[in-house]
Amino acid sequence: MSLNSYVTRDGGEIGIAQAMQAMAAGLEPQIAMNPILLKPKGDQTSQIVLMGRPYRDVKASSYYQETDQLLRTAMEAAKILLDQYGHLVIEGAGGAAEVNLYSRDIANIRLARLLRYPIILVADIERGGVFAQVYGTISLLPDDIRPLVCGIIINKFRGDTALFDEGITIIEDLCKVPVLGLVPATDIAIPSEDSLSLKDKKTANSPVNVAVIHLPRISNFTDFELLERHASVTYVLPGHLLDEYDAIIIPGTKNTVEDLEVIQASGTADQIREARKKGVPVIGICGGYQMLCRTIIDSGVESCEGVYEGIGLIDGTTRFTGYEKTTTQVTRYSSGVGPILSRISEVNGYEIHMGDTEHPGVQGAFQDEGAVSDDGLVIGTYMHGLFTNPKAVTALVSYLYEQKGVSWNPHNEEEDPFDALADHFEKHVRIEEILKHF
Repeated sequence: MSLNSYVTRDGGEIGIAQAMQAMAAGLEPQIAMNPILLKPKGDQTSQIVLMGRPYRDVKASSYYQETDQLLRTAMEAAKILLDQYGHLVIEGAGGAAEVNLYSRDIANIRLARLLRYPIILVADIERGGVFAQVYGTISLLPDDIRPLVCGIIINKFRGDTALFDEGITIIEDLCKVPVLGLVPATDIAIPSEDSLSLKDKKTANSPVNVAVIHLPRISNFTDFELLERHASVTYVLPGHLLDEYDAIIIPGTKNTVEDLEVIQASGTADQIREARKKGVPVIGICGGYQMLCRTIIDSGVESCEGVYEGIGLIDGTTRFTGYEKTTTQVTRYSSGVGPILSRISEVNGYEIHMGDTEHPGVQGAFQDEGAVSDDGLVIGTYMHGLFTNPKAVTALVSYLYEQKGVSWNPHNEEEDPFDALADHFEKHVRIEEILKHF
């Protein structure tokens, strides 16, 4: 379950975590790596993305009626990957010992029961209560699943690892399972998996302040994690003041109409319009682009049927007319309009959206896509991943520094973060003990 997703080469939608795991392994992400993706929409409703395509919106109670069919799909995906690679690492979801869900827990118990894979339990010590986490989870596992647990890894330890030697001995005595590693917390920059990561955000100490509107149904906020390394980025809740920010970004959302209503009611839309009058750049990505239009017309696809007033900084209309979703990888070429886009040439990204936007007479931000104001300071695009391109980050940040009258000396990017993470993991985990199970 995540609102941060990615588009595969063949246009399928999977979770960002599964895509990053594939890339870290030097593999092309594919839909079989995430056969079932749940995208929360609010009101206990999620969209099921099945093998990369929208399947349907369901309430939590209805979702569990789909369990048997979804499990069959997961097993089919596992077979596809086994035929290709011979070995799988299968990531569970949530807690492994949700005893009330055992009969319908696809991601953990039911898949483990069918595949009989060895299980490594990973515990997050940073959240506290690690002894209860580990001992309680193993004790509550079903009798036929408990013997599959072959090891424990303690993650995100802070401090002197030698001080936890006694803790490891206690866990092993209690659980009769070896602790395979104690992994220290690290600040290696890898994409965030879901909205829980927003609480742990760290950003650059920079004179340039960028506000990303923290929409209730924010999606794909991984779009801005490279930007966070070069500017002070704050995720600002609707209703909070925007006076101190040098640029405003409206990100993607799982429900454009309902989040638009929130920022209208909270006064954030008025503040965005005032910031625009003062010359503050305003950038909308995907759902944020849709909100920047004058009008949104929903035929009952995203929300209640009706005509909704947008923020109005782009003279255009967005229409939701069908459940179909655009999912595609893209390469775009900047239109070069204004002081930001003129610093960008070619960028890569992907689109994941419902709805279509029309704005006759308004210049495109990119060739055949998006919109940009005549002065280049209002930009809208459907392209997720724009600010994962270093050139786009440099274009925005360098412009904002110039407006402040401050020189900017961008630091060089670190080594490949996945190589750094692999090195860190191998240093603190007994890999040879894990490989014995393959």
